Amino acid sequence: MEQRRLGRTDIFVSSLSLGTMTFGEQNTEAEGHAQLDLALERGINLFDAAELYPIPPKAETQGRTEEIIGTWMKARGNRDKVVLATKVVGRSENTWFRDGGVPAKLTRAHVEEAVNKNLKRLGTDYIDLYQLHWPDRNVSGFGSNPTIWTDPAPCDDETPIEETLAALGDLVKAGKIRQVGLSNESAWGTMRFLAVAEKMGLPRVVSIQNAYSLVNRTFETALAEIAHREQVGLLAYSALAQGYLTGKYRDGVLPAGARKTLFDRLQRYEKPGAEPAINAYLDLADELGLSSSQLAIAFALSRPFMTSVILGATSLAQLEHDLGALEVTITEEIEGRINTLFQHHGSPCP
Repeated sequence: MEQRRLGRTDIFVSSLSLGTMTFGEQNTEAEGHAQLDLALERGINLFDAAELYPIPPKAETQGRTEEIIGTWMKARGNRDKVVLATKVVGRSENTWFRDGGVPAKLTRAHVEEAVNKNLKRLGTDYIDLYQLHWPDRNVSGFGSNPTIWTDPAPCDDETPIEETLAALGDLVKAGKIRQVGLSNESAWGTMRFLAVAEKMGLPRVVSIQNAYSLVNRTFETALAEIAHREQVGLLAYSALAQGYLTGKYRDGVLPAGARKTLFDRLQRYEKPGAEPAINAYLDLADELGLSSSQLAIAFALSRPFMTSVILGATSLAQLEHDLGALEVTITEEIEGRINTLFQHHGSPCP
C-alpha cells in the first residue's frame, strides 16, 4: 500500500482508506471491527468517521460509528497505528447534535462541544485529522461544486471562517486535534481558509474530502489546481458513485440489503444523464476485462491531486474486492478511453 503525505505535514496516509458510515446501521459492531481489522492488515492506516454517522442520519443512531471505532481501538490497543479522521457537522437544522437542542453551526462553542463529544465516543485524547463536514454558509448544492450554478441565499448569521479556524487553532494548541481538513467545500472556500490561516497564523488546512468519481469530475475544474499547488490533497468519497459504478443497480435492479433498497437516498446519482454515463463506464470495464469497481477506484487513485480514496463496504467480500484495485494500472490507452467517454457525458452526478 502506497503511503502519501497529508498536506505539508509529516503524516503519511495510505492511498486507500476506510470509510465507516455504515457502522451502527448497516453494519453491527462486530462487522465494523472485522472491516477495520482487514483494512489495517492490508496496509490501510487512515480511517474516516464523522459525528453525523451512521448514515442515514438519525437522532437515535447518531454517534454509533465513532463508538464502534473507539471500542475497536480499545480492544486492539492500536491507537498508535491509526490515522484517525472525523468531522464536525456544518450548518444544520437538525437539533440533536448540540446540547440544548439547537441547530448546529460552526461557531467556536459548537466546534469545541463537538470535538469533546468526538473524543469521548472514540475513546481517545486526540484526533489526527479534524474536518468540517460541510460549510456554515449556504452553497450552490451539497458538495459545493455543482455543474449548474444556482445562486444560494446568503445566511445573515453565517459564522465567519476566522472564528471557526481560530477555534480549531486553539484545539490544536490543546492537543485535541493534530490537523485540520475541509469537506464538501468549494474552491473559493478552500482559498479563504488558506488565506485566513496565513493572515492570522492559524492552522493550514491539509486536505479536502469531496466526492470524486468517473461520473463526477467537478473537482478537476478548479479544486485540482489548488490541491496540487497548495498541497491540500483530495480524500475522495463515492469513487463508486455510491454503488452505481459496481453495476449492482443497473436496469433498475434493487439488491436486498443495498443502500438504495434500504434508504432510497442516492438521488445524486440518478440525475438526468446519469444512467447512460454509468452504463458507458460499466460497458468499458467489460470490454477491458476489468471489474468496474476496480477500474473506478484505480482511476481515482491515479489522479495527481489524490491523497487517498475512501472505500466504503458493508461486507468483507466487498472490501477485499475493492482492495484489488491496487493491482489495476490505468494505462495511457485506458485513460484515453475514459476521457473520450467523459467528453461525451461530463459530470452528470455532482
